[in-house]
Amino acid sequence: MSRRTSAMPSTSSTNSGVRPAGDGGQEKQKMLLSSETGHFSLVRALHLADLVTELNVMSVLSSMRYCLGDPHEYGAIWIALGLMPLGLFFDFMDGRIARWRNKSSLMGQELDSLADLISFGMSPAAVAFAIGIRTPLDHLLLAFFVLCGLTRLARFNVTAAVLPKDKTGKSKYFEGTPIPTTLSIASLMAYWVSNGWILEDLPLGVVAQGTIFEFHPIVLLFVLHGCLMVSKTLHIPKP
Repeated sequence: MSRRTSAMPSTSSTNSGVRPAGDGGQEKQKMLLSSETGHFSLVRALHLADLVTELNVMSVLSSMRYCLGDPHEYGAIWIALGLMPLGLFFDFMDGRIARWRNKSSLMGQELDSLADLISFGMSPAAVAFAIGIRTPLDHLLLAFFVLCGLTRLARFNVTAAVLPKDKTGKSKYFEGTPIPTTLSIASLMAYWVSNGWILEDLPLGVVAQGTIFEFHPIVLLFVLHGCLMVSKTLHIPKP
């Protein structure tokens, strides 16, 4: 999960009416977004890093498309799982490009979080459903996982500015596990697929079969990961 932030202008610069230097194009973007004319002002307001963030969503949407195929067609599932790491690649690259071009984007900060929710929240849950984790209780627990990812990203947006920083201005740690770590579950699902452990053959089988409480114990991995994402006391040092 990359975070594109910029230094806030000083009070003196703001009061004097002088546009602060090195604002990374944020004032121009604000002007374009607030413009009342021009059908494509929104497109012109996007920075290169923002477009890379949107490629994140496009790659994962392509991944989720293959979840709709025949679950016995392992080729489709492999394509779905194989496209998911592209989301991590584009998530890494948007921050690098923003720093390289020295152009931060207020809109890009929000795009980044929304893209992460789709890439690392919705996508693993969709694959889990495709391979057979799909009882009503499974569905509820997968929704809990996605909502934990949503809550974790919202908290990150609010607290990123107040977390302890190192000498470079970078936050010292993550509160809770970053949402891209859900790719570890995707890797585990890839292992199950490679062994044919899907649908009726999912590891650990089914509990309370035939009742309203029927669920696959494997889904508890998603619940655990969701709890780790929203943890307040779990601090993971940033590399």
